[in-house]
Amino acid sequence: MRPAFVRLACDTRASSAAEFALVLPLLIIFLLGMIDVGRLMWTWNEAEKATQMGVRYAVATDMVPTGLQNYSFVVSDILTQGDTIPTSSFGSVTCTSTSCTCAGSNCPAAWTTNPNTTAFNAIVARMQSFLPQLTAAGVQVSYANSGLGYAGDPNGSDVSPLVTVSIRPNTVTFRPITFALFRTTIPLPSFSAALTLEDGQGTVSN
Repeated sequence: MRPAFVRLACDTRASSAAEFALVLPLLIIFLLGMIDVGRLMWTWNEAEKATQMGVRYAVATDMVPTGLQNYSFVVSDILTQGDTIPTSSFGSVTCTSTSCTCAGSNCPAAWTTNPNTTAFNAIVARMQSFLPQLTAAGVQVSYANSGLGYAGDPNGSDVSPLVTVSIRPNTVTFRPITFALFRTTIPLPSFSAALTLEDGQGTVSN
């Protein structure tokens, strides 16, 4: 009669179960990784869509820098009616949820002191319908000289700037299932979309 340890060493009845137990953790990690990649792409797409819809809203409604919307480059600069707006007269204006800042040699106080918070919050609300986790603090709206527009335009703003709506970096986060136990999130980069201003007046956009 063979010793018990020899019989145990030669016993292969549970080998499949042992092999499966070794491979199972790797299969679970692989499966969760595939799910997380899909969830990441979904969140990424939500952020991109939010900026696209945000800028579509921004170009068809009131400007956030109210002073720029109502600014006359004929009265305030050495320009005549019908002149295009040079970069020396208008560089760019960038607005956040709390203030606006101006870049360029010509930065009237009116462009930065009275931002239209109602217009800004409306843009954020439009974006939140596509990305609910977004907050106003994470959104930035910029108006840069595009070379379009004419000084002394009697029908609206003198400028038709390039409007860029951005989600700031590290504003949108993603939490993989595999990191849930550690309460760890992955910050996503910035997202932005740009269009040229259309009418720049009103509170409704398609």
